[in-house]
Amino acid sequence: MMVQCALVLAMRVLMMKLSFQIKLFISLVAFFSILFALLGSYYYVDVGRQLYQEMSARAKIQSEEIALIPTLRQQVQAKDINAINAFMQKLVKHSDASFIVIGDDHAMHLYHSAFANRVGTRLVGGDNEEVLAGKSIITIRKGGLGISLRSKVPIFSDDGKVIGIVSVGYLTSYLDTITVNKMVNILIAAVLLLIALFIFSWFFTRSIKKQIFSLEPREIGLLVRQQKAMMESIYEGVIAIDKNLNIEVINQAARKLLGLSQSTRRLRGLSLHELIAPVPFFDPQLMLAKDTHDQVCHFNQRTVLASRVRIMLEESLQGWVITFRDRNEIDSLSAQLSQVKRYVDNLRIMRHEQLNRMTTLSGLLHMGRYDEAIRYIQAQSEHAQELLDFLSSRFNSPTLCGLLLGKAARAREKGVELVFDPACGMDKPMPELAESDAISIIGNLLDNAIEATQRAPLPHDPVEVLILLNERELIIEVADRGIGISPAIREHIFERGVTTKTHGDHGIGLYLIDSYVTQAGGTIEVADNAPRGAIFSVFIPVNPPARDELCNQH
Repeated sequence: MMVQCALVLAMRVLMMKLSFQIKLFISLVAFFSILFALLGSYYYVDVGRQLYQEMSARAKIQSEEIALIPTLRQQVQAKDINAINAFMQKLVKHSDASFIVIGDDHAMHLYHSAFANRVGTRLVGGDNEEVLAGKSIITIRKGGLGISLRSKVPIFSDDGKVIGIVSVGYLTSYLDTITVNKMVNILIAAVLLLIALFIFSWFFTRSIKKQIFSLEPREIGLLVRQQKAMMESIYEGVIAIDKNLNIEVINQAARKLLGLSQSTRRLRGLSLHELIAPVPFFDPQLMLAKDTHDQVCHFNQRTVLASRVRIMLEESLQGWVITFRDRNEIDSLSAQLSQVKRYVDNLRIMRHEQLNRMTTLSGLLHMGRYDEAIRYIQAQSEHAQELLDFLSSRFNSPTLCGLLLGKAARAREKGVELVFDPACGMDKPMPELAESDAISIIGNLLDNAIEATQRAPLPHDPVEVLILLNERELIIEVADRGIGISPAIREHIFERGVTTKTHGDHGIGLYLIDSYVTQAGGTIEVADNAPRGAIFSVFIPVNPPARDELCNQH
């Protein structure tokens, strides 16, 4: 017992050390070998059974036909042994039976094809009574030649009386020889097939090994677990879909962002449109045309920044990977960062301006021009206070006022003046447009106008600004007399990466403006400004159409 356990343990250790290819080959060979052995055993039994049935039918037919021969019937009734012997010798030559026996109505031999000296002796086997009673039988009994399969049929006289017995038989040894010969042929074919299967199994396992990059199953399992852990640890939502838009992989963050309670296993295989309402982001033509990054979309009433990348394998499209994150969280971080950046910019600008003012004031004092120094201080104070009073009286948002003050100061530093239209006014928040979106739209428009004006020939004309909220819509209009927009890019100005700037990380401002305005149900118009420059006009209705409609129209 201990030896057997040791052998089993040693075999397990050996199998663990073998490579996947060898283990798969051994498994296939063992499986097919056992399968062939079982099939061979079944076929051997089945062939023997069918052969016995076939030979039984053949023996019965022969015995019945012999029993119906009129000449033989007359000879049996007369018990003419010589005549029977002469007649039967001719029949035996055309039969494949092991023996043919003729008996009389007392079960005594009248003829035996194998042993002539049996004539006059009693038929053996113990199954003659039924035949003499007029019944045909098929039995396997031990006779004078050994165990045989035989058919016994009664011979009837013309008046219907049993006058004799015909027995046609096949020795079981003869039948077994036929069965073995058939099985040898089958065995040869099976061995050849098994050799072919060995060769196939070897090349098949090599092919499998190549397809899995020579990795062992345990290594593949480890990679799968690592991938699953990595997917679940990603903070962004990740969905992998096939080329038919059916979900292959979805992580926990994606399920949480989309409000899905089903498990990953239940979601796998479902169509993407069953989880996310159709939006232009999932338009098949756009998905096939190009990838996209950080596009503002609505996934199930949640605003997200989504990216879409095609999965290509050997230049064949396999599907897409979609990543997305909640825009509200990004906006919150962006707002905090922008606020800090504005504080820094404003402090830098104020420091720079104050240094210039202090230098000017110091010069006037050194020259003894005290009256001019006083007038200079009053003028600077009045200008800053006027702008502050105007903005604080027209806009109820401290954040927007701070943005406009900072942009005005920055523009002055760059030699550009911001002029606010007296009609400006926004005395209440707009539900259709988040404050962070409004800040982004106005800030980007002002930055573009200031930079375009700065790149124009001197003297720089002012940038005119109108921000007005009435009962019907919010109007944001920024007009500059800068370098203008080239006709070559006018139609694509709101696409990601398209810009009129010559350096820096640009091409995102107008794209974000267009995204925010579209999500709010508004429109943007771009026109030339005389004699040069551009006018950007944004119109956002107070009660816009449904967002899904706008997304589909857009």
